Amino acid sequence: MNIRHIKLKNWRNFQTVDVPVADTTYILGSNASGKSNFLDVFRFLRDVSKREGGGLQKAIIDRGGMSKLRCLHTRRPQVGIEVDLISPTGTRWQYALEFKSEGKGAQRILVSKEEVIKDEKVLFTRPNKDDKRDPTRLTQTYLEQIQANEEFRELTEFFSETVYLHLVPQLLKHSQQIGGQVLEDDPFGQGFLERIARSQRRTRESRLAKIQKVLQIAVPQFEALDFEQDEFTGRPHLKARFKHFRPNVGWQREEQFSDGTLRLLGLLWSLLDGSSLLLMEEPELSLNSSIVAEIPAMMAKIQRQSKRRRQILISSHSEALLSNPGIDAGGVLLIEPGENGSTIREINANEANAIKDGFSIADVVLPAARPASAKQLSFALE
Repeated sequence: MNIRHIKLKNWRNFQTVDVPVADTTYILGSNASGKSNFLDVFRFLRDVSKREGGGLQKAIIDRGGMSKLRCLHTRRPQVGIEVDLISPTGTRWQYALEFKSEGKGAQRILVSKEEVIKDEKVLFTRPNKDDKRDPTRLTQTYLEQIQANEEFRELTEFFSETVYLHLVPQLLKHSQQIGGQVLEDDPFGQGFLERIARSQRRTRESRLAKIQKVLQIAVPQFEALDFEQDEFTGRPHLKARFKHFRPNVGWQREEQFSDGTLRLLGLLWSLLDGSSLLLMEEPELSLNSSIVAEIPAMMAKIQRQSKRRRQILISSHSEALLSNPGIDAGGVLLIEPGENGSTIREINANEANAIKDGFSIADVVLPAARPASAKQLSFALE
């Protein structure tokens, strides 16, 4: 299943959003423009849909409450999300959710609208007569209730399987020393090795063999990649061997890998692992620009080789990545900050014509994502 369109109302720093979503979508924008906030709406739907430890109330609390979720540039009380989707069989779905504070008493968060449409047939609309009789029912969505979502459970399963990747190499390298709690759904890769360990042995070996071929090209002197579990502690580890003037030098474990090697490894594993919606935050970090430039091509090749093409949403402002000629201009969204919040749009006609004339996305769109006064930064220190 893929998302085809999304509308937002009053979501974080966006007053309104109404844009298509492609199979591979690049979300561009300057620092603090709202790229992460836009990706977070898909994580929010995942958190609402989760069978264990999920739901509307927890998803809102985890984000700091309604005051952190609602756009500060508007007085409208409710937050709204509407997504159009299409299944592999061609079934068209629409899910809409709006919620707001109760406005009295305990200031509960209540559903002010929830609706599911399947092939233009409305399956339900809330609030209904039961909700009006018992308003406490509105503290939960039907999306999160097993007894209520039978007719559209494939939507719940799709949202709940969304994967977010923003691997932080230091957390992976020093996980034993840092210890502490791994965040739910592990967005920063602290449990990345455990995720690899949970995969079937043949699947794991096949994926690592593909990743090894890429690393042999991308990482100087890289020779081999393997997986092992510590015989004493049982902890999973990745190990690599590099070409060396001493042929019997041993393997190195992940704590000795470079940040870029770990980021590339995590990126490739995530692309190979599963078919659910994948959200990637700035995959270019810690990577050489020549490698970054090949990320779109690697994604496209992995997609072609997969039985089921997964939908990928990527936030970036990397010139190297966006210079790749294989990027479809129809899959680019640009976030532009303003006095009344950020707006998000597709490429306009002039930009599309420039791309047809041979210019890259980086040439045409990135200048619009740069701060207007960026060249004045050094003068600010005088």
